[in-house]
Amino acid sequence: AAGEVIPNATQVMDPFHVVRLAGDKLTKCRTRLQLETTGRRGRSKDPLYRNRKTLLTTEGLLTDKQRGRLEELFDFDDDYAPLQETWTYYQQVISCYNNPNKQAAKKAMSTL
Repeated sequence: AAGEVIPNATQVMDPFHVVRLAGDKLTKCRTRLQLETTGRRGRSKDPLYRNRKTLLTTEGLLTDKQRGRLEELFDFDDDYAPLQETWTYYQQVISCYNNPNKQAAKKAMSTL
């Protein structure tokens, strides 16, 4: 609607919402894999459910224990490859916004 009212306006998305959308895709991937592999929602003993918050943590803020848990998760089952790929993209989106060189960040985001 804004494009019709103000046709010359440049549409932008703020970093919070872009990262949030990427995080939502990561969560959807995790829940889809949970349903496909177990046929039910996650429970506290399930590796996918147990690591749901760790998956949404910025890579630079992960503790050694959290890194180990993620490595175990990604090595747990070959079916989790899409989750690892989605997590990698999620981390790349975050790193683009954390890059102090705005031109390099814009190029990286366009490539991504």
